[in-house]
Amino acid sequence: MPERLCCSRAVSRADVRQTIATVWKEEAPKLIGSLTRVVRDLGLAEELAHDAFVAALEEWPLSGVPERPGAWLMTTAKNRALNRIRHRRVVERSHAHTKSSLFPCDFDEIEARLEVGLDEDVADDVLRLMFAACHPVLSKEARAALTLRLVGGLSTDEIARAFLTTEPTVAQRIVRAKRTLAEAAVTFEVPRGDELGRRIASVLEVIYLVFNEGYSATAGDDVLRPALVDEALRLAALAAELAPNEPEAHGLRALVLLQSSRSDARTDARGEPILLADQDRGRWDHARIETGLRALDAAEALAAEGGPYQIQAAIAACHARAATFDATDWAKISALYTRLGTIAPSPVVELNRALAVSRSLGPAAGLVILDALREHPALARYHLLPSARADLLEKLGRLPEARAELERAAALTENVRLRDRLLERAARCK
Repeated sequence: MPERLCCSRAVSRADVRQTIATVWKEEAPKLIGSLTRVVRDLGLAEELAHDAFVAALEEWPLSGVPERPGAWLMTTAKNRALNRIRHRRVVERSHAHTKSSLFPCDFDEIEARLEVGLDEDVADDVLRLMFAACHPVLSKEARAALTLRLVGGLSTDEIARAFLTTEPTVAQRIVRAKRTLAEAAVTFEVPRGDELGRRIASVLEVIYLVFNEGYSATAGDDVLRPALVDEALRLAALAAELAPNEPEAHGLRALVLLQSSRSDARTDARGEPILLADQDRGRWDHARIETGLRALDAAEALAAEGGPYQIQAAIAACHARAATFDATDWAKISALYTRLGTIAPSPVVELNRALAVSRSLGPAAGLVILDALREHPALARYHLLPSARADLLEKLGRLPEARAELERAAALTENVRLRDRLLERAARCK
């Protein structure tokens, strides 16, 4: 029996196409994951999924959107795959010397799996897809692009715009990534034991990369890129749902929720950045804060001490729980950064510890830590180091030095909004 329609023919073609785009972002990971499990080839699975998407673009504007659009896409993709198999079988029977390169497995084996169905293990299929897209054999950039494409359902154009790069560059990264996975014979499975811990770290690293690029844009005209923040939130929730016993999955979800809860307060009406001390905390998303705190509780229930994401979430929670900037528990934040620096040493962590120390023990104490970082090669082009030094120098009344540091920070950043703000601050240091 055909599926009942939930959209009438009177609905505009544009509305239906928008609905299809929304459905695709929700259903693409399930569809591609299930197809990859069956055909054992990521590129082919994506091609078959796109065939189903094209069919929806052709049929739904005429007939309406099915009541269960995901099931419709799954059935269509399955039928397209079966048609291809049967066509290739006919071709090979008539040309006995021809070998098919279309399907990597035995035709009968694939057909049998397709007949059983694609939706028998969808949750695990999405998890397998995420692990494949985030495989450590790929570069960070390739992992991010492939994850947003396959798990996020974003087009190459959307990914390019999000990362302020060109569509051909993103397309090449995705093509190379899929080729690399095929050449490395990466298995489409959920890793077990110690390997699970190593691989989940790669998955979370990609989500964190996506979030950071959205929350603190490194280039362009805007401080925030909401599309990337939203995608990171969705991926973090998915990772926590699919890996419920991994504390760092819950820790990362807590972190991105708590950090992003401040998004609306981070810029003014003109899009200019607002420092944490000056933000209107009434504009923070308190529902998101509550969800983030629950995610942090879930992480701490699994691991009391926690890993880097959990510790950073605990730091964000200190800010979220403080009624005002001055009421923030800076001593606790300093201790958390010390712990973070022990398990994940980084000059950026030390920079942040210095700022927390400056709040709890005074700007001079924080400046001592920052001064020790001035020659660190990893921070040579990092605009936040001179910006942080300028903040403490201002508080100490050393305005000429603060001005020089703000000008240096402005020269290092590629974000137009931040550059303008830094130069405005420098001009006031007289």
